[in-house]
Amino acid sequence: MTQEISTTLDVGTTAEMTNFSTLGLHPSVLAAITAVGYEEPSPIQTKSIPLIMAGHDMIGQAQTGTGKTAAFALPILSRIDASRREAQVLVLAPTRELALQVATAFESFAAQMPSVNVVAIYGGAPMGPQLKAIRNGAQVIVATPGRLVDHLSRNGGLLSTVKFLVLDEADEMLKLGFMDDLEVIFNAMPDERQTVLFSATLPASIRGIAEKHLRNPQHVKIASKTQTVARIEQAHLMVHADQKINAVLRLLEVEDFDAMIGFVRTKQATLDIAAALEAKGYKVAALNGDIAQNQRERVIDSLKDGRLNIVIATDVAARGLDVPRITHVFNIDMPYDPESYVHRIGRTGRAGRDGRALLLVTPRERRMLQVIERVTGQKVAEISLPDAKVILQARIRRLTQDLAPRVKDKENKNPELLAHLTTELNCSVEDLALALLAKTTEGQAFTLAGVEREQPVLAPRSRDDRAERGSRPARDGGRDSGSRERREPLALSEGKVRCRTALGTRDGIAARNLLGAILNEGGLTRDAIGRIQIRESFSLVELPEEGLERLLGKLKDTRVGGKALKLRRYRED
Repeated sequence: MTQEISTTLDVGTTAEMTNFSTLGLHPSVLAAITAVGYEEPSPIQTKSIPLIMAGHDMIGQAQTGTGKTAAFALPILSRIDASRREAQVLVLAPTRELALQVATAFESFAAQMPSVNVVAIYGGAPMGPQLKAIRNGAQVIVATPGRLVDHLSRNGGLLSTVKFLVLDEADEMLKLGFMDDLEVIFNAMPDERQTVLFSATLPASIRGIAEKHLRNPQHVKIASKTQTVARIEQAHLMVHADQKINAVLRLLEVEDFDAMIGFVRTKQATLDIAAALEAKGYKVAALNGDIAQNQRERVIDSLKDGRLNIVIATDVAARGLDVPRITHVFNIDMPYDPESYVHRIGRTGRAGRDGRALLLVTPRERRMLQVIERVTGQKVAEISLPDAKVILQARIRRLTQDLAPRVKDKENKNPELLAHLTTELNCSVEDLALALLAKTTEGQAFTLAGVEREQPVLAPRSRDDRAERGSRPARDGGRDSGSRERREPLALSEGKVRCRTALGTRDGIAARNLLGAILNEGGLTRDAIGRIQIRESFSLVELPEEGLERLLGKLKDTRVGGKALKLRRYRED
């Protein structure tokens, strides 16, 4: 029987006066929290951390975006024995994107604990580095179920020392057909462990897991409030990580901003990006934790009075920064959670003014973009990189705006100097104007060919990258197509080839099992997989023809329900 701790606190509200220092966390963890810019715990953190610190099993019912990763990562890191180089923490996640996100969060929170190592285990990546990290004694394992079962087939004692188990987004794991894999994992772990389960919903299947595998769990339920950000226009651009600086430079060419704050995750990034912008003539400064307080105050004052137009900052360094003339917030690096995103972009659109928030998203960060949209209740529109023509038009527009008041200014005209210069240089007024224009625009091209030469070529997203955006469950991929035998396979979907596995209904396999394994081990999106047909002694799966051999190579060691998948191209002749 679970003991429910009911609360109707909304995300972003603080019904209780509390902060992280009152929750009994390890000093090194507290230092890391400060470094990443967390100021006060969210409701799910306030309720969950004391329970986990006290050793209780727990069910957390909360939506993604409520801060639940920190709710379990912070207390668990505070309780592990960093001197023991063995697996102590296992976090199970339904997708490799979430596994990477959780592993990154653990690394951030353990930044002041150099003896703690984190490894992410997921399909679509080489086994070698994962095996090496495990052998070297990583204390925290963040894994997708399918790949972890594969590791267990090689090393049955892998989880024998685990003291803390977290099931993150448990309902999603079951939707993807990981129930059998979860049972294999449960059986490979010590009975004496602390188990924490997070799920947005609590269907009967999740309650069944709780009754079987959790000991007198406490129940924390948090109602997530939809956040809205008024008067702020939001947009995102998909880029690869190594294209960020060039993307920033291009976007700044066309954005009409008064003052801007750009957010990055590291101190070094503040310096690198500020230097790149300064080289292009922008009035910019870096703001990070190494900046002395008096210098920080000078930077903020300069931003307020117009001596600076751009500040590149980390979250913690920007704390308390309130400059009314900020028209743009540029999320150059993705924030760690939706609350940080809302907090960041709230620095514009103040005092009744409109604001604009830009966000760079790498392929691995699509999931967090979707979470941000869900939590804020607003769509973050996608934009494209401006081309040379658009950049040229923007430059001409800015030059025109700069010269217009000077042309109209009658008081500061100097006809005597004009006459002197045209005589001294033996040139016409038009030639003198062209020379002065060239001096004014020095360092920037004002022809289409010149602008094109200036712009670095940014590699377009791959076909796989584009397909991954906004992926939705395949119409047939989650349906058990084997409810009746068919002598002939169904017609192929366009761009797909049919592959065969010897696993079928007699092996207890359903379409959802195959779907979950292929999604996570192969690194595909749901709509990349076509029909799945389950037969008694085998199954057929439609996979993308492009890159098929590489995909089958990724899947060669995959197991479903403890049995080898062994997908092969299906020859119908």
